[in-house]
Amino acid sequence: MSESSSTPSQTSGSRLHEGDSNHDLTEGLDLGFDGAEDVLRAWRRGMRPDADLTVSEWADAHRWLSSRASAEPGRYRTARTPYLRAIMDALSPGHPAQRISFMKAAQVGATEAGNNWIGFVIHHAPGPMLAVLPTVEMAKRTSRGRIDPLIEDSPALKERVSPARSRDAGNSMLSKEFPGGILVLTGANSATGLRSMPARYVFLDEVDAYPASADEEGDPVTLAEARTTTFAHRRKVFMVSTPTIRGLSRIEREFEASDQRRYFVPCPHCGHRQWLQFERLRWAKGRPETAAYHCAGCERAIAEHHKTEMLARGEWRATATSADPNAIGFHLSALYSPIGWKSWEQIARDWLAAQGSDEMLRAARNTLLGETWIESGEAPEWQRLADRRIAFPAQIPAGGLFLTAGADVQKDRIEVDVWAWGRGLESWLVDHIVIPGGPDDPACWDRLTALLGQTWAHENGAFMTLAKLAIDTGYESAAVYAWSRKQGIAQVTPVKGLEGFNRATPVSGPTFVDATVNGRKLKRGARLWTVATATFKAETYRYLRIDRPSEPDAPTPAGTIHLPDWADSEWLKQLVAEQLVTIRDRRGYARQEWQKLRERNEALDARVYARAAAWILGADRFDERMWRQLEKQAGIDSAAIAAAPLEQTKPDAPEAGRITAPRRRGWKISTPRYME
Repeated sequence: MSESSSTPSQTSGSRLHEGDSNHDLTEGLDLGFDGAEDVLRAWRRGMRPDADLTVSEWADAHRWLSSRASAEPGRYRTARTPYLRAIMDALSPGHPAQRISFMKAAQVGATEAGNNWIGFVIHHAPGPMLAVLPTVEMAKRTSRGRIDPLIEDSPALKERVSPARSRDAGNSMLSKEFPGGILVLTGANSATGLRSMPARYVFLDEVDAYPASADEEGDPVTLAEARTTTFAHRRKVFMVSTPTIRGLSRIEREFEASDQRRYFVPCPHCGHRQWLQFERLRWAKGRPETAAYHCAGCERAIAEHHKTEMLARGEWRATATSADPNAIGFHLSALYSPIGWKSWEQIARDWLAAQGSDEMLRAARNTLLGETWIESGEAPEWQRLADRRIAFPAQIPAGGLFLTAGADVQKDRIEVDVWAWGRGLESWLVDHIVIPGGPDDPACWDRLTALLGQTWAHENGAFMTLAKLAIDTGYESAAVYAWSRKQGIAQVTPVKGLEGFNRATPVSGPTFVDATVNGRKLKRGARLWTVATATFKAETYRYLRIDRPSEPDAPTPAGTIHLPDWADSEWLKQLVAEQLVTIRDRRGYARQEWQKLRERNEALDARVYARAAAWILGADRFDERMWRQLEKQAGIDSAAIAAAPLEQTKPDAPEAGRITAPRRRGWKISTPRYME
C-alpha cells in the first residue's frame, strides 16, 4: 500500500509519530471515533503538572462551610484558626511526615482540618483514602452530616464526586468514588471495614473512643495502618483525638512518641513566647468573668481580646525528639480557641462547675485541657464499706426502679447478685444467691431458670422480676450458650468480659456464636455481648467512694452504691478484690490493667455483669419520660410526678425502652428490638 492511499488511522498514527500540533491530533482522532475532544481534554489535564498547593492553601481557595455542619458558614478561612495551618500542611504530599498525631481539646477546629484534607485528596492528590470513626454508626452520621455537605457546598468537589442517584454512581453513604481514588468510611468496631482495601491516606478520628479490638481481630489502629504498607514513604496517617485516661490513651501514646509540638504565642506586653498552660489562667475567687492569662515572662495579665493577634503570630515548636523521624505530634488546649468559640471565662466556669465530681473533672481535663485523666484504681477499704452498710426498709428501697442480675459461673456453683437501679444510676444490692452444682449439674440450671421468675418486694408494695440477667461465658461457655438459648433473648444475655477501657461503648454487640443444643451444633446459635470490664470496674470504685449526704432530706449523689446490712465481710472483700495498676511494655509504652489483690472476686465480676445488663437495657440513655414511667410503675409519688414539668427529650436520643402493663404479681421492662 502506498503512502498516498493510507487509511485515516494510519495518518493519525503518522501524525502522532511526527509530533504535529494538538489541533492536527484532534483532527486525526475525529476521523477515528466519537468523543475524541473529551478524551483529549482529559489527556491534557492529566499531563498538566499539579499546582504546588498545600492543604491549607487548598482550603482557603476551594472550601465552603455548610450551614448544616458549621456555626460559621461561608468560605473557609485558615486565618480563623491559624494554629491549624501547620497541621494541615503536614498532611500535604510535599511534607516529609508520614504519621501526624493531634492530641487536642474540644472546640479547636480539628474535625474541619480533617475534612479539608479529605477535600484536598479528592480534588488535588487523588488516591485511596480510609476514614475511621469509633463505630460504623458514627461513620454513617459523619458521612451524612459532614462529608456530604463538604462535597455539595464546594464546587471543586461536587464536579468530581457523582451524586448517589444510582447503584453504579460510585457514591454511597460509606463510599465516595472520584477520579483517581476512593474515600471509604468505616467504624473501628468493624474488622471487615478496616481490611477492605489498600490505602495511601488514613484518617483516624477520635481514636481514644475506639474499642480495644475490632471484632476480636486486634487493635483497630494497627489494622487500619496495615492498609498503608504498599504505599511506603508516600503514605499519610492522621490520628486525631481528645485524650481519655493516662496509660490507656492511644493519642497520648502517639503524642509522647512524637516530637511533641506546642503552639508558642507572643505576649502582647513583653513579646515573650510561651505555650498556654491552664495554671496561668487566673481569676478572682468566685468570679470567673475576671479570667485572664498571666504571662510567664512579665506576669502581666493578658486580656482575651489580645488572643486573635497572639494566635496569628504563633508558631509550632518541637519540645522533644521523636522516636520515629517520620512522626510528628501536636497538642492544643481550649485556651487557644478563637474569639467567639470557647472563651477563657467559660473555661473558668466549666472548671469551677466540675469541682467535687471525679467524672466532671475527668471530662474537663479531657475536653478543656486536652490532657489525660489519671484514673484512681486504688481499691476502697472493705472495712469502710462495712461501716456504711444500712438496713433497707424493704428488699428494694423506694429509689430502685428496675432489677438486673449478674451471674458468675464457677466449677462447682453459679453466683448471682441482684441489683436495683434508679435515677442517675444509683444502685442497691438486693440479693446474693449461690446456686450449688456448677454447669455440669442440670439441677443447677433449673434453679437458675427458676430465678428468672422470682419476685422481690418493693418498698411501695410492688413486686419486681428481673428485667435482664447477664451471665458470664468465660467458663463452660457451651453450657452457658445452651441454657441462654432456651431462655430466649428478652431476659437473658450471655456476656464475655474483655479487658480494657471503652467509655464510649462499654458494651458492644451482639455477635453470633455457635451453640450446642441437645447434642446438635447450631451455627450462629447464640447471641453474645462483649463487655469492657475495666470501664465498669473503674466506675464501680468511683461510685463506692461517693459519700451519702449527712442530712436526711438531702438528694443522694448520682451513682451512689447502697449496701445492705446483710452483706458479709467475704462479699465486701470480693467487691474490692482488684486494683488498677500501670505497667510498661518492652518499648516503654504505659498501659493500665486490673490485677487481683486476692483470689476470689466474684462479687466484683457479678456487679460488672449486672451493670452491663443495665447498659444493654438502655439505662444510660433513659430520658425523663422513661424514668417517670418507671416511677409510676413503682408507685412513687404519682401526684408529684404528674404535677412536675416534663423535660424536653433530646431529639437524637433513642427510645430507651417500653414497659409492659403491670401484672398481678409485678412488672418488668421488655427489651426493644434494637437493644436485643
